[in-house]
Formats: sequence, C-alpha cells, structure tokens
Amino acid sequence: MAWLIDTHCHLDAPEFDHDRDEVAQAAWQAGVGIIVVPAVVRGNFAAVQALAGRYRGCAMALGIHPLFVDQSQPQDLEMLATEIARYRGDVVAVGEIGLDFFVEHYDRARQEFYFVEQLKLARDFDLPVLLHVRRSVDQVLKQVRRFKVRGIAHAFNGSLQQAQEFIRLGFKLGFGGAMTYERALKIRHLAQALPLDTIVLETDAPDIPPAWLGHRGRNEPGQLVRIAATLAEIRREDVALVMEKTSQNALDILPGLGNLCTSPQVTL
Repeated sequence: MAWLIDTHCHLDAPEFDHDRDEVAQAAWQAGVGIIVVPAVVRGNFAAVQALAGRYRGCAMALGIHPLFVDQSQPQDLEMLATEIARYRGDVVAVGEIGLDFFVEHYDRARQEFYFVEQLKLARDFDLPVLLHVRRSVDQVLKQVRRFKVRGIAHAFNGSLQQAQEFIRLGFKLGFGGAMTYERALKIRHLAQALPLDTIVLETDAPDIPPAWLGHRGRNEPGQLVRIAATLAEIRREDVALVMEKTSQNALDILPGLGNLCTSPQVTL
C-alpha cells in the first residue's frame, strides 16, 4: 500500500473555503489516498456529505461533537439516524462524538446524553465510532464498555493503561500533529511503546498543526506524510512499513473505507 489514510480531517471547515480544491489535490499528490471527514453538528451534515460526493477518496462520518451539543436538539439525533440510514454504505463511522471535560462549565450531563444516544446508533447500525476523548478518557471508556462498539480514539493523549484498555476493547488510537513536538513526551512515549497494529494516523486539519507549521499554522491533510515519517523516526522503524501498517489498521477498523480503495485521485 503506497498511500496514507487520514482518519480525521475537517476538510469542510471554513479555513479551507478559499482553497479547498487545491488542498485536496495537494493531499492526493502527496500520497494521501483517503480522507475521513467527520461531522460535528447537524448543520454541517450536508457539507460533509457533499465533500464525500465531490472528492474521490473522501469518506464521511456523521455525528454530533461534544462541544456542539449546546447547538443541538434531541430531534437532531433523529435526523442523524435518518441520514445514516439514507447514506448507509457511504457513512464509515458515527463521529465525531464523545466527551470533552477540558472546557470548564460546559454542560457535562448534556454531553453525556448525546454521547450515549449516538453510541446506541453506532451499535444499532453496526458502525464504528470516532471518539473525542479530551480530559475524559475514563468516562468515555465507561460508556464504550456498556455499548460494546469499536472505532478510533481520536487525538489520543491518555495514559498507557488507558490506551491498553481501549485496545482491549477493539479500538485503534489516533496520532497526529501533537506527536511531532519534542516536548510532547507522553504522546511520543505512547507512539513508541504501543504495538504498531494499534495506531492510525490523522491530521485533525485545520487543527493540531505539526511542529514545522507552528502552533498557529493551518494544518492540512497533505501534512500526513511528514507525520508518518515522524512516527517512523520515533519508533525507529522503516517509514514504508509505518505507512503501510497504519493504513491497513485504518481499513481494518473502518471497513467501509474498502469501497474507496482506488488509486489516489481527486475529482474536481
């Protein structure tokens, strides 16, 4: 496998409105063959769906992000179920969903309600999940155990023990730009210590830019190639092996991506 899979990229974000086609083209030319674009709120379901139709190699996930629950209503969950059913076969995961306890005073009970209801949808539709786990790993694990779903713990930065529990439950762990900072000792240790078959790569573009872009730079899916090289350097492994294995890991955990396994090309 000569190309990479970006398992988490918000290509629909307004930061790409002026040059989205060029960003997508640059990614394919760099060797990023598949980009998974997760929704964050009902209002951007249509944008994510449009991207999946516009760009070959672009896959959609649909869900309500924990930091957007204040903009959501219970009927949005009904809409989510309707759209998953409508696009069944094209929706590769329920996401981005989860909990975020980093932001103080954000309604935790409301977050947990939407998270649990979306875990039920993932279970009922037999879909993997893309999990947001910022400062909430144990609480997310508690719910994942209840509903017995699988998927990716996005932007993972928990402990080794928490990582091992996710792995035991059948999850892969997402690593991206944060890993490229030399001072990110905990994340880099995890990237080195965990079995390679448990890791998938992501950019979270336009967020979490890698070290060479600076903290305020705009991240792009094309940066995944250098991120893969950084993982190979940290692990002291051949970069071709890292690229091949992490891409296979993504296909294993998101089996719906198998429909997109064509040569990297963008349709504009």
